[in-house]
Amino acid sequence: MEFLRHLLLFIHFVGLASLLGGLLVQMKGPERRIQPAILHGSLTQLVSGVLLVGVIQGGLDESVDNAKIGVKLVVVLVITVLAWINRRKPTIPPMLYFGLVALTLLNVLVAVFWR
Repeated sequence: MEFLRHLLLFIHFVGLASLLGGLLVQMKGPERRIQPAILHGSLTQLVSGVLLVGVIQGGLDESVDNAKIGVKLVVVLVITVLAWINRRKPTIPPMLYFGLVALTLLNVLVAVFWR
């Protein structure tokens, strides 16, 4: 069970790297769009996060803060829906781009600092 938890955590971090990397690589660009790395990273984070919570809660020796998990779930759902809706557009507005960056960083902040 511990191996599965670490594997899911690793996959969750890979999803974060894909999502944040896909966003940050466009920081200086004049035109920004939803790259496949952004959409796939958010979907990876969503699925691996839900599975990770299930594995942790199924272990009986640990529990999770459901409020924290709820906030993180809502944030990643918003990111995923925004990425999905705008995935075929040739460019996205700057406010959407910076909103996605802010939401991604908010999710990291909640994960690290909410105790």
